[in-house]
Amino acid sequence: MDVHDASSQATHDEPPADEVAYDAAGGGHGGDGAGGKGSSSNYSTADDTQQQQQGADLEKRATPASTTSREETYPEGGLRAWLVVLGAWFAMMSSMGLMNTIAVLQAYTLSHQLRGHSESAVGWIFSIYTFLAFFGGIYAGPVFDKYGPRWLVVAGCASTVGGILAMSFCQELWQFILSFGVLAGFGTSLLFTPCIAAVGHWFRRRRGFATGMASTAGGIGGIVLPLMLASLFDRVGYGWAMRVLALFFLVCGLLGILLVRSRLPPAQNATARPDFRIFKQMPFTLATVAIFLLEFSLFMPLAYVSTFALHQGFSQSFAFALLPILNAASVVGRVLPGYYADIVGPFNTCLLSVLLSLVACLCVWLPLGHTAAGLVVFCVLFGFASGTSIAIAPVCIGRMCKTQHYGRYYATTYTAVSFACLIGIPIGGSIIEADGGSFTGLIICTGCVYTGSAVCMLMAKTWHLGGKNWLAAY
Repeated sequence: MDVHDASSQATHDEPPADEVAYDAAGGGHGGDGAGGKGSSSNYSTADDTQQQQQGADLEKRATPASTTSREETYPEGGLRAWLVVLGAWFAMMSSMGLMNTIAVLQAYTLSHQLRGHSESAVGWIFSIYTFLAFFGGIYAGPVFDKYGPRWLVVAGCASTVGGILAMSFCQELWQFILSFGVLAGFGTSLLFTPCIAAVGHWFRRRRGFATGMASTAGGIGGIVLPLMLASLFDRVGYGWAMRVLALFFLVCGLLGILLVRSRLPPAQNATARPDFRIFKQMPFTLATVAIFLLEFSLFMPLAYVSTFALHQGFSQSFAFALLPILNAASVVGRVLPGYYADIVGPFNTCLLSVLLSLVACLCVWLPLGHTAAGLVVFCVLFGFASGTSIAIAPVCIGRMCKTQHYGRYYATTYTAVSFACLIGIPIGGSIIEADGGSFTGLIICTGCVYTGSAVCMLMAKTWHLGGKNWLAAY
């Protein structure tokens, strides 16, 4: 047992505050003033009283581990804590990295195996994937709270690798839906939900920074994987390219299985079943709606930016290179804001990222998207902003609950968010088709939804803190 475990165990073994007060009054069962012999406390001297007070002060003195209550302590660092972050990083490379590669997969399948299908039809493959990636958390979060992350990560690794292997043999639309949409979608949910929650067990004060560091796996995966696939498609063909990707995910998943650990014991009322009664808390409900709208608008540029470039007449190599540019900016957006979110507050940071995404869509993509420079600038701005919102949104949910309930709250939020992912990409494809192949309506729709997300995020913060504190660092 290391010093952090000892600190945590000591905190959990402390009696409740009311019992401590009872003992201090001479009615407890220990010490000189305990039990039926409490009359001996009448003979306590002033020196004894002063020594007891000094001892109590020493016990209450702050330690290197941050403390939010008498029930929860956090190491805030150390080898074991950062190994959990590293393990979460590898596991999320197999989940969020794959999610950030869907634009390349969609563009490739549209022009090869599924070239006879419409964009909205093909979009269902990837919308079902993103839907299940979040919807699966409805049970993954509560199971994490009750039993920990180990078997969730094992099952997630097996499902993701199996889905990618099956996808390497696909030729028909329904085959892609079952292999990538369903199997890989469930695998993604079983990987990233416990990884995000596990990091929260080891950090409180620095949770934004630690979560941001783990989330950089999605951005780095979005850089490496599209470039790797674009090269492998030309050199070894589609089938073997997907099999190489499955092998890469297997290695990352095994490292995640070895390193990801929870720390806090289950809450007394922990259950493996979801609990939608927490939606009675209005700040939590408003924050969930804000993240719902954020994810709805996020996946439309992410899924269609490469297709948009091809529609504008740019080469396939340039169109596929836009996604690594976007994800490179996303890596920076996950790390730096994660650091200052611990200072200015996760809600404020998330609000700023939503506003920057709005500016990127309506002030750069819409008027300048027909130029190469405009597309690159859009990818940089949108990548930075979206990376921030992806990394910090879970931290906002963590502000609504105790850490031992974090998995349940997180999973409940992203179960609702999953429906945004289910309908977002097909709705985007339908808007493009209704607009005669133009992307103008899609871009305007994305900006409007981002506006709604910002409003709901501000309302959640104001409701939680009170109207006078709407500018507070929170």
